[in-house]
Amino acid sequence: MKLAYIAVAALTLAGCATNSIDPSTPAAAAALPAHSQTEFERDRQAILAMQGEYAVTFDFREMVPIAPGYELADPKITPAREIVVVVEDTGDFIMLQHLLIAGEGDNPFIVKHWRQDWRYQPATVLAFQGFDDWTVEDVAAADRAGAWSQTVYQVDDSPRYAAVAPWTHDADGISTWEPPVSWRPLPRRDDTTRDDYDVIAAVNRHTVTDWGWTHEQDNSKLALEDGVAHELVREVGVNTYRRTDLSNAQAAYDYWDATQDFWALVRARFDALETDGTRRFHIEDDAEGTLLYGPILEAGQRVLFGIEDAETAFEEAETYLNSQITVIE
Repeated sequence: MKLAYIAVAALTLAGCATNSIDPSTPAAAAALPAHSQTEFERDRQAILAMQGEYAVTFDFREMVPIAPGYELADPKITPAREIVVVVEDTGDFIMLQHLLIAGEGDNPFIVKHWRQDWRYQPATVLAFQGFDDWTVEDVAAADRAGAWSQTVYQVDDSPRYAAVAPWTHDADGISTWEPPVSWRPLPRRDDTTRDDYDVIAAVNRHTVTDWGWTHEQDNSKLALEDGVAHELVREVGVNTYRRTDLSNAQAAYDYWDATQDFWALVRARFDALETDGTRRFHIEDDAEGTLLYGPILEAGQRVLFGIEDAETAFEEAETYLNSQITVIE
C-alpha cells in the first residue's frame, strides 16, 4: 500500500519550529485605529492558546431538511487525538499546524492535518467560488480594522476557506471569533460519499476556554445550478478540543521536525497565488485525492523516512502542483 493512501485511511478515521518575537513591539500594533495594544495582545493570546495536545471530537449532525423530500444523513461523530504547533509567529501573523495521531502505542501513524493562518487587519482574503475556483478579494478598511482573518488549509496546504472578524473577550476570560457566512468546498466526509451538493455556506466560530477550545460550524449545504444556489439541508458541527497529555505525542513532534522543510516549500507554492497579483485561480483534485493531496502526502512520507531530502521530494510534488493549479486571471 502506498504511503499516501495509508495517510488517506487515517484521515477517514478523523479530514515545530517557533519563531520567537517580542510581542510588546509588533509592527502591526504601531497604528491600530480600532484596537489598543492591550486588545491586540489579548487577541494574540487567544489564538496562541489553541496550540497544545488535545483529545478531539468531530461531531456533525444534519438538523433541518430544506429541500422537498430530503432525508437527513446519519450523524458523523469521530474521536481523534491531535497536537497543534506554532509554525510561525511574527506578531500580526500566526500559523498553527494540526497533526493527527492515528493508532495507539509508541509508534503511531502521523497525518499532517489542517492548518490555520491568522493575519491581523488583512488587506485581502481568499473566497471560494464553487467548482474548485478561488478569488483573492480585497477587504474593506472598515471590515479589517481591529479584525483578524483566519485562512484554513487542507492536508496538502491547498486553501479550504477563509473569513475576517474581530475577536471578542468577556469578563470570564472566554474569547470568541465569529465571522460572517463564507463558502467552502465539500468536506471529505461528504466528498467521498455523495454528489448532491456543491458548496457549504458556513458560519465558523472559535471559542477559547480554560480547558481547551471549540470550533463550531453552522453549515448550509447548497447545490449550484446555473448560478443559483439551492439549499438542501442545514447542519451543525462542533469540534471539541480538550487539552490533555497525549502519551505518544512525541511522534507528532518528531514528524514535524523531520518534514517541516518540505511543507514550507509546498506552502510557498500556494502562497504565491495569494501574493503575486493573481485574482482568480483553480485547484483541481478528486474526492480521493489521487490528483493532488495523495501524491503530496506521499512525498512528505519519503522525507519522513529519509528516502529523499525535502528539496528532492518537492521537485516531484511540484509537478502535481503545477498540473493541478490553473491561474485564471
